[in-house]
Amino acid sequence: MNYKAIIKKAWNGFDASKAIGKIEDISAMVSTNHVFRVTFVDEDVVVAKLSNFGKYEHFKEDHRIINALSTNLLYPFENLLSRSLQKNNQVYTYRYKWGKTDAWVVFYNPTRVQLRLPRRLEEFHIRKLAQQVARFHKACSRVKNVIPKSSKTLRTDINALLDQIEKTPGRFGDTQKCAMLKHHCEQFLKNRAKCNTANFEIIPVFIDWNIGNFSVTSRMELYSRWDYDWFRMSYRMLDFYFFSRVVSDRGDRTVFSYVVTTMMEDRFLIFLEEYHKIYPLTANELRFLKEAYRFFILNYVIKDGKYFFNEQYAEKLQAEAYDIYLPSVDTQFDPEKLIKALNLT
Repeated sequence: MNYKAIIKKAWNGFDASKAIGKIEDISAMVSTNHVFRVTFVDEDVVVAKLSNFGKYEHFKEDHRIINALSTNLLYPFENLLSRSLQKNNQVYTYRYKWGKTDAWVVFYNPTRVQLRLPRRLEEFHIRKLAQQVARFHKACSRVKNVIPKSSKTLRTDINALLDQIEKTPGRFGDTQKCAMLKHHCEQFLKNRAKCNTANFEIIPVFIDWNIGNFSVTSRMELYSRWDYDWFRMSYRMLDFYFFSRVVSDRGDRTVFSYVVTTMMEDRFLIFLEEYHKIYPLTANELRFLKEAYRFFILNYVIKDGKYFFNEQYAEKLQAEAYDIYLPSVDTQFDPEKLIKALNLT
């Protein structure tokens, strides 16, 4: 795929009068998505993101929702999210189709970045981060009624995975692996109902909160957030597994895994306690953390892993999903420890 040629076509559809000087690949090289810095002849700069996994309709829908969110968030988060370029009062997206190639592009204003969190956080970092996340979730909750609805739900994604297992079982391995996936899909759907998720609030969630996706001020206030690959409208609990990884004793790693045990660490309890003071959690939400993790592994590692992660990471993470992640969901995570720590029932 000639990425630069596609980006040039995308930009010509936006404003052909503004000439591109150069296009530089600034991708993180972890995912199959590509990010480019586009510098124009007049030295203006935009960032282009090119994606070709999932559905174009979902890509377009997500960016429409994110743009409405960024426009409606109030102080102190009014400038937190990087904004997409608009044309005719709508987020501009470009779809390129030629033969078997189907890719889509969106342009962003460059994101201002202040400080990155250290690879391993101290306790004061954890407390400040929890306070900021609670306030950000509250801010998202306040604007949830003025942003567009989403067609994606957790149920539709899990049902899509079950459909794929039924129609193309070979892509998931042997019959034992397929049986394992079906079991965990069924457990997710059953336990989701047990947690009474019908009473959970649906807000914008970004899910992938690794420390490379946001910056903070010197006072540990959230300053900027980018990378919207896993954005969706859902329950706030979907964000918490990644926060457990950010605050974990292991710290940020170049070679990473998705073990469930970071949610059992005392450091994560500190995060939850601080968050709970500002935006109280319920016992059922903490019980749902197990299902949020299960969904993450099933949907983002198994169902979409080979499309999203580059080949090296996809093979590693999917092998670990069968051998470690899924077998550990029901044996190594106990929400009652968290519920007790927050004095909930």
